[in-house]
Formats: sequence, structure tokens, C-alpha cells
Amino acid sequence: MCHQTVCLVARHLEAHGIPTLVVGSALDILEAGRAPRAVFVDYPLGHSTGKPFDRADQVGIVRAALAGFDAMTRPGTILRLPNAWDADGAWQADAMRADRGDTRQPRDESPQFQHPADRAAAVASGALAA
Repeated sequence: MCHQTVCLVARHLEAHGIPTLVVGSALDILEAGRAPRAVFVDYPLGHSTGKPFDRADQVGIVRAALAGFDAMTRPGTILRLPNAWDADGAWQADAMRADRGDTRQPRDESPQFQHPADRAAAVASGALAA
């Protein structure tokens, strides 16, 4: 599921008294999404809770994430796990290769809205400054 959507859902649930914790691998979107609590794992998209078939890695990430409920006391905190997909970070360079079809760019920090009414609703809710 989209990191941004999960952050929005987490904020909604928290506003209604339900504690949440988002685990993701897109740091810029976690920061922009302002989830109440988030755990960042520097792994390729789709692998936020561990490497395939690596039970120890998966259990370690989930345990560290759940410990975040106790460790993260300030809203908006992002816990960065030290896990590494590979020793040299080669997966990141490979993911950015244009000939692979993945041309990720840094997130555009300016809010985007489909309709003017959406922007007005964000301002009215206090999520966006006027």
C-alpha cells in the first residue's frame, strides 16, 4: 500500500484514539506524511518488513517496530532501523538506473491537490498553512 495513504490513515486512526505505527521504506514520504509513529527500513520498496525468506530479519524488524510504541513518545517520530539490504548499498544504485525503468526522483515537498476544494479542506483542518 502507498506510504502516503498509510500515513493519512494512521493520522485519522490516532485522532480517534487508536494507536498506530507505520513501517516503510520511503523516508521522504514518511517524513512528508507525518505519521504519528513511523519506522524506516532502508530496503527496496515492497520489503519494509524484511528480506524474502529471511525469518530472522523479518522478526527483528517487526520486534524493533513494535518496541517503537514504547520508545517513540513524540508525535511524528521516525525510528530509523540500522538494517542493511546489502553491505555496499548496490541495490539503491541499481534501483535508480534509468535503463531499468525506475527513475525515482526526490519527493516534491509542495502539497498537490486534485481540486481547489481539497486544498481548502486541508487548510480548514489545520493540516496545511493558508
